[in-house]
Amino acid sequence: MGLTKTEIFSDQQNRIADLAKAFAHPARVAILQVLIAKKACVCGDLVDELPLAQPTVSQHLKELKRIGIIKGEIDPPRVCYCINETVWEEARQTFGTLLDSFVPATCC
Repeated sequence: MGLTKTEIFSDQQNRIADLAKAFAHPARVAILQVLIAKKACVCGDLVDELPLAQPTVSQHLKELKRIGIIKGEIDPPRVCYCINETVWEEARQTFGTLLDSFVPATCC
């Protein structure tokens, strides 16, 4: 979806799409799982844990941080990443509300 197309959707719809993007790639899911299991991690540790190159892990971390689902504390030359509890809860509630809004009906 082009950047200009997002303007025709509500802020809420764009936020749901952003949060969904955090889970839309198996590498990001794997990164989130490692961060959940370890509570915090530096990029190099993630590279050791996952079958991905360092630039690939860094790119996915950048996207997860842009979405806000992870946060990082800079301690040069390393950055320690962890789950952002506030945004994680936002995602949990957002997807729960969206999924719970479906009421089965006769279709097709």
